Amino acid sequence: MTGEQLPTWGKLLYTLFLGVLVPVYWIHWGPKNFLWFSDIALLTTAVSLWLESPLLASMMALAVALPELVWNADFFGRLLTGRHLFGLSDYMFDPGRPRYLRALSLFHVVLPVVLIWILSRLGYDGRAWALQTLVALIVLPVTYGVTDPADNINWVYGPGSTPQKWMPPLAYLATMMALFPLAIYLPTHLLLRRLFGAS
Repeated sequence: MTGEQLPTWGKLLYTLFLGVLVPVYWIHWGPKNFLWFSDIALLTTAVSLWLESPLLASMMALAVALPELVWNADFFGRLLTGRHLFGLSDYMFDPGRPRYLRALSLFHVVLPVVLIWILSRLGYDGRAWALQTLVALIVLPVTYGVTDPADNINWVYGPGSTPQKWMPPLAYLATMMALFPLAIYLPTHLLLRRLFGAS
């Protein structure tokens, strides 16, 4: 791979954005917020850009493409109709949150576009499903162990913003550890492999 495949201006622009977002998020949300798969993907995509790594881009696309699609459907649905579909983007319409924080969260709109653009240039790496599954099997229990149910990062305590009550918490966590690789990553893997080929 050559450095010309991804333009330097794109790498710089993305990195400058992170230079703003990371300290602001660190101050307002704390370091645990960076356990969200979307935040992990946001940071790792910068590494993928500079290294021109199709493997890292492929892994991050598996991690967030489908969840970000749902987030965007919820956000734009609320923006256009005034009604939310899933409640994932409710905080974007909360006047109690500073506008600059909500503006930074628009990375959810841009991130999947950037990842698809990288894959269109570099191709899809077929190893991504196995490796991203391994990442999830580490991140999910770590998230459960170090975060509060009120934060519900990566939905390890329940779907949406509220901890679930219908099954034991560890059984729910184990279910999520199976669902992420099988219900989210695998269909995305099959689609991206078809669209961009697999190295």
